[in-house]
Amino acid sequence: MNHVQRRHFLLATGAMLAAPLASFAQKQGKIWRIGFLTPSMPQNPGAPDAYSMAFMREMQVNGHARGVDYVMEIRSADDDFERLPTLANELLRLNVDVLIPVSPIAVGAAYMATKTIPIVCIGAHDPVGFGLAASLARPGGNLTGLATFYADLIPKHLELLKVLVPKVSRVAILGNAKMYRDTTVEKMLFEGAEMLGIRLQLVTIDSIEQLPGAFAAMTREHAGAMIIVADVMFVRERHRIAELALKHRLPSLTADRESVQAGALLSYGEDFVEMFARAAKYVDKIMKGAKPGDLPIEQPTKFHSSINLRTASALKLIIPQELLLRADELIE
Repeated sequence: MNHVQRRHFLLATGAMLAAPLASFAQKQGKIWRIGFLTPSMPQNPGAPDAYSMAFMREMQVNGHARGVDYVMEIRSADDDFERLPTLANELLRLNVDVLIPVSPIAVGAAYMATKTIPIVCIGAHDPVGFGLAASLARPGGNLTGLATFYADLIPKHLELLKVLVPKVSRVAILGNAKMYRDTTVEKMLFEGAEMLGIRLQLVTIDSIEQLPGAFAAMTREHAGAMIIVADVMFVRERHRIAELALKHRLPSLTADRESVQAGALLSYGEDFVEMFARAAKYVDKIMKGAKPGDLPIEQPTKFHSSINLRTASALKLIIPQELLLRADELIE
């Protein structure tokens, strides 16, 4: 998840369409066990979601049917991030063939748990800078997959807010206090804010129960808008956050499209649906004999923007034409 999540996770329990029988013959009876590790679930367990469907759809395109060629083992820390190392080791005891951690903090737990089982990450934050890979082009170890450079999105988020609310002078930043302290993100935030003449109010919470108090603090400090830092917990609580933002009259910007569909105003970030599909391509290559250390780590190339026009109307905001034309999704 982010910046991931923006940065965002759930694997549906429903079966995909049956794949050709040739797929079964191709694997000669081997059923691959794929372990997913995530800090929390973005929605109710068992419900289909765009991420899991994208992963399974791409697996099917490559000739792999769920329940025939592979099975999924899913472990969620349910927002208790200290459980991630234990859950990673639990997946290893199940003899998973591939480990897929979602979000930077899950990637770190998976990397600490094994240096031999292939890891296909979704949302590794600066993997070279954090010592997870020798280089993006040739990682060299057991980790590959999709990187995220959420800090690089920060200037764009601030710029979009300034276009959306030209007179905004104070912006609240909602973050998860349980996540590791990302000094790069904070540095980019304050540098970008200074260039635009914006003052920042950092508001971090330890649990969702603190959300009302966090929004009350933003109102007391006269925040004119807010940025929701990419985090799986915030995606899961997106409906409640959107309601609170509207109640406190705060235009909200996030990295994930799901939050905008739930009522946030604007999103701009990596397309995590696409990232889950790309992760399936990595798994396919590993199933066919590729070594993860030889597979280049991909940087985000596709970004998605959404605007909730209903929320804009409720906030009495007029969306500039330039934002409307650049949006991938307009929710009316």
